[in-house]
Parts: sequence; structure tokens; C-alpha cells
Amino acid sequence: MLSWRSDARTVSIWTIDGRLKGVAYTGSPAQLKAVAELPVGESDLVHRDGMWFLYATVEVAEADPVDPQGFLGVDLGVVNIATDSDGRVYAGEKLNRYRRRQLRLRARLQAKDTKSARRLLARRKRKEARHATDTNHVISKSIVAEAARTSRGVAVERLTGIRQRVRLRKPQRAAMHGWAFAQLGSFLTYKARRAGVAVVQVDPAYTSQTCAQCGHRDKRNRPDQASFVCRSCGVVAHADRNAAVNIAQRGVDDWGAVNRPYAAPRCTQQWG
Repeated sequence: MLSWRSDARTVSIWTIDGRLKGVAYTGSPAQLKAVAELPVGESDLVHRDGMWFLYATVEVAEADPVDPQGFLGVDLGVVNIATDSDGRVYAGEKLNRYRRRQLRLRARLQAKDTKSARRLLARRKRKEARHATDTNHVISKSIVAEAARTSRGVAVERLTGIRQRVRLRKPQRAAMHGWAFAQLGSFLTYKARRAGVAVVQVDPAYTSQTCAQCGHRDKRNRPDQASFVCRSCGVVAHADRNAAVNIAQRGVDDWGAVNRPYAAPRCTQQWG
């Protein structure tokens, strides 16, 4: 139970020992402005590492949806967290180096199995979760901003069962299971709704094996993780980008099937 005084930047909190008045709060300029100007919803009071945090939600009006003029496809993966159909790679090798380092540090602490090691493990887990959340915010914000700038929607692969359907070598399994793909999907959705950008989730089946240029499907089109070489038309492309282009086209098809007939031409990409 809370009551806010944004002018004084204080909050009154109802506790089991009575009401605690005049508690000062702070945050980033954007957060303080949101609390002052927007309706405040449910809040959580959290005690962590000897400090108190007040997690407040605010109601943000959604932008009017814009009829998309095509779709920006987004392929999700392990080596590159996200790659779009324009060829942009989000959080690639730099992030993977960070994740590998954290994995080695966790293994050392787990091997010690002391009280202090377990305490450090819990603290490091929270730190890694914050880092992943920040990275997902940056990725989703960039994708939505590019889609809005070009008057396109966002097509992303359906996330249900992503961990089960992706076959990985043993060293990659920890990376896959250690990433919050569902969180990234939810960030994409709510940021897109705020910007008036359409989002569709498409069936990702065979997008990595199908040539986005001629439509030929063959698992031999993927000679390795990073490369795509069509055995029919001979096009050579980055494997994740090829998959993202296929996802973009499925976004066009799915949007047209659910909404009014889509009048724009099929997605075309220039391969460099």
C-alpha cells in the first residue's frame, strides 16, 4: 500500500508496524518523470544486498497501430542472439566471450562448494540476470526503432519450444539454456506496441535450410553454422541473415492471412 508525492519525491508506505511517511526515492530522469506524470500501478518493495528497491509499474498509452509496409525478420540463435533481415547482428561474439567467462567463474565457485562460494554464486547469478535483461532491452529497442523508422512490422520466430527444437553440440547447450529468449520476445512485443509497430510470430521450421532467393530447401545448404550456400541457385549468404529473410517473408504471408489482403510485393533482398 503506497501513496506517492512526486513533487517532494517521497513515498508513504503502509507496513505491519503502521504507515512509514516521507520515504525519499530516486531513479533515472526518465523513471522520475514517468512516476510523476503517468498512473502508477502495482509496485514491489524489494530488499537486496542490504538495500531497498521500489519496483513501480506505470500505465503507458499505446501508439496507434500502423499498417506495415513489409516486415523486418529476426532470427534468434546461440552464436548471435539476434540477426535481422537487413543483415544487422545483435550481441554476437563480444557477448559470447562474456558468457563463456561467466560460465568458467561459476564452475570454479561450484567446485569449491563453500558457504562464501555459494554466496558469491547467488550474487553473480543476479548480476548475470541484470546483464541479460539490459542486453535484451538494447536489442529489442534497436529492432523496434529500425522497424518504426522504415514503416515495417517485426516478424520473429515463434518461441514456444525453442530449446527443444534446436539441436546443439554439448558446449553450446549452456549458452542456449542460459539465455532469456522469452524475455527478449516480451520486450519486443511491448516496445513494438508502444511504437505502433506490428509484431507477428511465425513458424521457423526449415527457415535455416531454405534459400531466401529461390526457395530451394536442403539441409546440405548449411555447410557449417555461419554459412549458407544454395545447392540449386548457388547463392552464398550468412546463414542467420538468410533465415531472417525467410522469417520476414513469412511475416508478410501471415499478416496478409490474418488481416486484409497484403498489397505490397514480396520481400526482396539484395545480397552483398
